[in-house]
Amino acid sequence: MKRFGWFLCGAGSICLLALVAGALFMFNAHGFSASQPPGSLERWIARRARSAALPSDARARLNPLPNTPQILAEARAHWADHCATCHANDGSGDTLLGRRTYPPAPDMRLPATQELTDGELFFVIQNGIRLSAMPAWGGGSAQDEQDSWKLVHFIRHLPQLTVEEKQEMEPMNPKSPDDIKEEQEEEKFLRGEDTNEPSFEHHHH
Repeated sequence: MKRFGWFLCGAGSICLLALVAGALFMFNAHGFSASQPPGSLERWIARRARSAALPSDARARLNPLPNTPQILAEARAHWADHCATCHANDGSGDTLLGRRTYPPAPDMRLPATQELTDGELFFVIQNGIRLSAMPAWGGGSAQDEQDSWKLVHFIRHLPQLTVEEKQEMEPMNPKSPDDIKEEQEEEKFLRGEDTNEPSFEHHHH
């Protein structure tokens, strides 16, 4: 029995050394640049780290909110306003910011996300994921928890999101300064104002 314990200890040490050696190799090859896509070892470590960070009681939690059209509509609006900047309206992660985070925002329609339990999804939304771009959205209030449970329903719905739903979400997305300026110029044009007309200042002498 004592030999078996030593064997486990030795195997664990070898695995740890292998991970450290792999990390050093990646650093020497690429540095810690966020412009490089994560390799297979990094993805494996990230998945294991996420799994280890999820407490067992979180996995067993059930969504207390019913999956109704009203709940989904509220979650859809919340997602468009708060989450789509990184995750896109459809959950693909195919946005300017989502592609450039490290690791990149995942496609939440795929099994890696969809196979998580409702409790695990809720825990991630509330607490975030360390060493990633996923922040903790839980503020400690009952309303925050309700919003997170609604988002869990919406994440489940992402693989079935319709074109009409995506179009409905677009006006709810946060606007950049360039978008706001473009809208203002369009409004001026519709009012008959010349947006290219130079402005003159009148000086009194």
